[in-house]
Amino acid sequence: MNKVIEVKARTEATAAPDAESAGTPAVVRKKRHVRRRIGPLDIALGALIPVVGIAIWQFYSGSGRVDSFFLPSPLLIASTVADLGATGELFTHTGISLQRVLLGFLLGGGLGLIAGLLVGFSKRGEELFDPMLQLLRMTPNLAVAPLFILWFGFGELSKVVIIANGAFFPMYVNAVLGIRSVDNRLYEVSKVLAYSRFDTIRRLILPSSVPQLLLGVRLSLAVSWLSVVVAELINSTSGIGYLIYYGQYNSRTELIFVGILIFAVAGKGIDSLVRLLERRLLGWRDTYKG
Repeated sequence: MNKVIEVKARTEATAAPDAESAGTPAVVRKKRHVRRRIGPLDIALGALIPVVGIAIWQFYSGSGRVDSFFLPSPLLIASTVADLGATGELFTHTGISLQRVLLGFLLGGGLGLIAGLLVGFSKRGEELFDPMLQLLRMTPNLAVAPLFILWFGFGELSKVVIIANGAFFPMYVNAVLGIRSVDNRLYEVSKVLAYSRFDTIRRLILPSSVPQLLLGVRLSLAVSWLSVVVAELINSTSGIGYLIYYGQYNSRTELIFVGILIFAVAGKGIDSLVRLLERRLLGWRDTYKG
């Protein structure tokens, strides 16, 4: 008898949390997603492949098995970076390129956002403007760069316009996709709730479009950073692209590698900032994290 009572008590104790959770709202029962922190082991694993690659690179280049004209050693590149930093040239060229990228992105990305909103909200606007814009989107930036130089001269304006031309289309396409990807059933609900046109845009369409708009910002910045190479390689006396051109003209391969390294590091830094903004604004999304 005592054993029966003991088993019954255990069963009730085990079932109690289930009964309690059954009456708990689903929102409360939902597990909170805990963001996994990046530890030293994660950093070490992420740096493993680059470190091994640089070590192999240094071994072959430093031992003379590979001509430094074709592939300078990492130590020579690091020494060149240190020399440019000591003279201030490194920071001057990098700052000028960043300024051009920012101005081009603000101009091209801003116009792309406006055009995307106009086309996304209007079927007639899509019929009128989208075919022409898609035709221009397929034109390589390098092909139209000489035309911009002829139109706007060899100064800063032509470089900013070249960058803006590259930044325009990623922002435009993603703005249109963001608006058109809003669930039509939600739009019907907004009609039932008697939302005005302004309230529908402010409360429904724009918040739903934020993920796609942020993707547009990320891609637009990336293309802006790539376009500054085109702008500075064609005709410039400053900037990282000019540094690469100077290295090519004077057969200094290490300068070319320095320019490539700066582009890679600065581009990754800009992309990481946008991704951080994306995580903060879109932390509410419950998506697969792998």
